[in-house]
Amino acid sequence: MQAKSLLHDAPRILHRVMAILFCSFLIATSRASDRPPNVMLILIDDMGWTDLSCYGSEFYETPNIDRLAASGMRLTHAYSACTVCSPTRSAVMTGKYPARLHITDWIAGSERPNAKLKIPDWRQYLPHEEVTIAEFFKANGYSTCHIGKWHLGGEQYGPTTQGFGINIAGTHVGSPPTYFFPYKNANGSLPGLDQGQPGEYLTDRLTDEAMAFISASKDKPFFLYLPYYAVHTPLMAKPEKIERYKAKADPSNPQHHATYAAMVESLDEGIGRLVAHLDSLKLRENTIVVFTSDNGGLKSNQVTSNGPARAGKGSVYEGGVRVPFIVSYPPKIRAGSTSDAPAMSIDLFPTLVELCDVAPKSEKPAWDGLSVSSVLLEKGPIQRDTLYWHYPHYHPGGATPYGAVRSGDWRLVEFYEDGKVELYNLKDDVGEWKDLSASQPQKRAELLGLLRKWRSDVGAQMPTPNPNYDPAKDGEQLDRWNGKPKAKAKS
Repeated sequence: MQAKSLLHDAPRILHRVMAILFCSFLIATSRASDRPPNVMLILIDDMGWTDLSCYGSEFYETPNIDRLAASGMRLTHAYSACTVCSPTRSAVMTGKYPARLHITDWIAGSERPNAKLKIPDWRQYLPHEEVTIAEFFKANGYSTCHIGKWHLGGEQYGPTTQGFGINIAGTHVGSPPTYFFPYKNANGSLPGLDQGQPGEYLTDRLTDEAMAFISASKDKPFFLYLPYYAVHTPLMAKPEKIERYKAKADPSNPQHHATYAAMVESLDEGIGRLVAHLDSLKLRENTIVVFTSDNGGLKSNQVTSNGPARAGKGSVYEGGVRVPFIVSYPPKIRAGSTSDAPAMSIDLFPTLVELCDVAPKSEKPAWDGLSVSSVLLEKGPIQRDTLYWHYPHYHPGGATPYGAVRSGDWRLVEFYEDGKVELYNLKDDVGEWKDLSASQPQKRAELLGLLRKWRSDVGAQMPTPNPNYDPAKDGEQLDRWNGKPKAKAKS
């Protein structure tokens, strides 16, 4: 009798089970759709504007990064917040201009004690009072991880004090001791990388660590900041890759450095592995991937060329600050799209907050940057016409203390040593070779006024006359920077 009853009730029981399973599916689907997107922010060190195939290089091979660009938007007028690394990194972390933060040179900076100007007493760490992008996302339930180069202060100002739950390889140094394991020298080692295999390559290892974090965090939103040490000096790459690029190098091509090209290739392979890993975990559609650089490429010693932009890292010109900038988010950013809207490192924080649709738990951070999500989503222009730079320092890359502003197609540079001003129309002259300051006095006055007002508004520190100025001694310092042998004293 009981068996007959169960048999009679079987359709009803099956229906109920199916209904429960379907409801469970709907709940799981709803939770997945309600989950905010993950963020993988990749910051390359010293990668120039044209160091990728998708940005015009005919020597470097970057098929994986090219595919990443093809899956989203490539910005063609994007900038780093400074011509050197630490200031840009502070801008990425805070959404603020380096001039406002008083972090205006790479830490600990270049010394020219007998130069015409004395540099200001600038800050060599990221203050804890600043709300970082990691702190913001952590407060909104994200797992946060830093893997790679930090360079924003010592251990007391390190990543785990600035909102990152995990730090691997981040320290106060600006370049790795070596790119091959073991990652240490007389000056120290990279934290979290004590174990490894002989011959292991740093770029590969950082990629491995990033993949491990993604796997461990796949069930909740994560913010992964991956500032690779590559392609910064020391120039070191896998021997077999170097040989291949030596065979294809053409000295008539400004980009022909085989070791640098091999470093770029290893980096590209890492990006390919990361995207494939997201795919394998079914996280790709719900992950925003950003790829950019902290400053222009290193032109000295013919490491790379940023052409058609002028000069490179550590210079006053476009080659020092124009960088690749790629954002991929398949559900919302149209594949294969491009934009010439000017964007900068300071825009990353507000843009990612808006794309992730996460509201501040308390007062909204006071950003200098703006969200460029309207451009990425092709919904309208950015409501901003000007970008600014302030570098009150000297650099072996060629920079003397200067300030710059871009407004529309125009870019003005003010040199602090002598007050000289140069004005360029980037639409007609991206290489900044034709100075229009004399023929366009009204535009010169307009942009110079904007630049000086902005410096006042952000409290920019200015260099001052140097009481120890000595042209002869300063010339010797310049010769050392440029690798010139010291002149022999006359007998």
